[in-house]
Amino acid sequence: MSHTHPYPSAVPPAAGGGVRAWAALLTVLIAAAAFLSVPAGTARAAGLQEVTGFGSNPGNLQMFRYVPDGLPAGRPLVVAMHGCTQNAAAYDDETGWTEMADRLRFAPLLPQQRSSNNANSCFNWFENGDTSRGSGEALSIVQMMDRMRADNGVAADRSFVTGLSAGGAMTSAMMAAYPDRFDGGAVVAGIPSRCATSLTQAFGCMSPGSDRTPAQWGALVRGASSHGGPWPTLSVWHGTTDTTVAPANRRELVEQWTDVHGTDTTPEISDTVGGYPHLVYEDAAGRPVVESFEITGMGHGQPVDPGSGSGQCGRAAAYVLDVNICAAHHITRFWGLDAGTDPGPDPGTRTVTLANDDSRDGYVKAGADGAGPAVGTLESLYGLGVGRGADGKHNRAVLSFDTSSLPDDAVVDSARLSVTHASGSGDPWGNPAANSLAVDAQTGCLGGCAIEPADWSASPTATGVATVPRFTSGTASSTEFSGPGLRALDPTGTTQLRLRFAQSPGSTGYVFVAPGSAARLTVTFH
Repeated sequence: MSHTHPYPSAVPPAAGGGVRAWAALLTVLIAAAAFLSVPAGTARAAGLQEVTGFGSNPGNLQMFRYVPDGLPAGRPLVVAMHGCTQNAAAYDDETGWTEMADRLRFAPLLPQQRSSNNANSCFNWFENGDTSRGSGEALSIVQMMDRMRADNGVAADRSFVTGLSAGGAMTSAMMAAYPDRFDGGAVVAGIPSRCATSLTQAFGCMSPGSDRTPAQWGALVRGASSHGGPWPTLSVWHGTTDTTVAPANRRELVEQWTDVHGTDTTPEISDTVGGYPHLVYEDAAGRPVVESFEITGMGHGQPVDPGSGSGQCGRAAAYVLDVNICAAHHITRFWGLDAGTDPGPDPGTRTVTLANDDSRDGYVKAGADGAGPAVGTLESLYGLGVGRGADGKHNRAVLSFDTSSLPDDAVVDSARLSVTHASGSGDPWGNPAANSLAVDAQTGCLGGCAIEPADWSASPTATGVATVPRFTSGTASSTEFSGPGLRALDPTGTTQLRLRFAQSPGSTGYVFVAPGSAARLTVTFH
């Protein structure tokens, strides 16, 4: 997908005359595009090796690998697939994958398409014969993985797959056909699995994209194998000004894989990373299973951030775009490949998501003027109350977070609170009109760190640092914390957040947020 017309001129044998006419036209377009393009590099990066004899190779692909010096057995394997007009040597270090392999100690496998299979060197992501389990290019890639295990002793249970453009679309296909072989995937400027099964459909999937329901998308993945789970996690990246593959494909990929994981399309985390919108979707157990990055202002390509910092990687090239964020770095973190590694002197921008400490949480009630405060007693049944109850008392909830995982010298860039609806009555946001659910922040604890009546009226470190929008079900994320709110986060211990309605409701109207460790505080810092 590295060109405006990046798809193959080859036509399936059973295709009709109309498709053949499209193919004939496309052959001319591809030739013109190839003539005008920046040619793929021919010099191989140091250490990149071609491997032959890796199986029956029904897809007639080439196999390249990069094995960091001294790599021990049992390390992860990352399959990384190039885009159209690219090859393994023009994709490995430019996108930062070999750099990340040296840093985090894993082995990249780089399949390479042959021009004899596809005139523009695109993986044939829309051909059933190349994307189905046990056949074509998909099977060739699995055979390469088996060869890596035999030769290099990579872990049998820690494999991941990623790709750019046509390589991203092939990543979707591999995750669907072989979900049992991958722990996670990352699609960059790509397309959902089984969006197309013909050349003509491929163009529609590229632009304007195919709009289907999450259930329809999920069924395509579940129907690609007999696998019943667990499913690989997915990181999705797409530029907002991509005119080759419509940005709508980012949304459709999220819908497909949240459905596969049995969760909804409401993100549990909505923040910014490196200045770009970032969404995280969690399963019922609170495990992040899908994330998406929307790279504002970026066209068609893979994001990189050249430099020597540990949060940086890659170098700019054709369809590898310097936008001050390196996708490979953040993808490996989402996969957990950075666990146990030294972040180095410059960790770059990082994001942590913290669950609340239920043992210190609760809610307190009092009169509108704070008179007669008392600790609420219905948490185990209904949750943490906020608003005016049927007894005429006004409830405020207190959430505690252990923020000591923030470095002492961290500069906090953003923070958001997410809470989940448990029950409620009336409309406290509309009584009085335009009421708001405010968040107060306390460095340390409002009182003695155990919920107590005085928490109702205690003066916080920062007042009204964010607001939670009206919600009657699911999970809601607050606005980004204000500057005083960011400064109130305690890197040495506990931070408490108090939820209260800015104006006392004039009649019964309240919401209960889910009890237990159901709240999340997401903090981005450098």
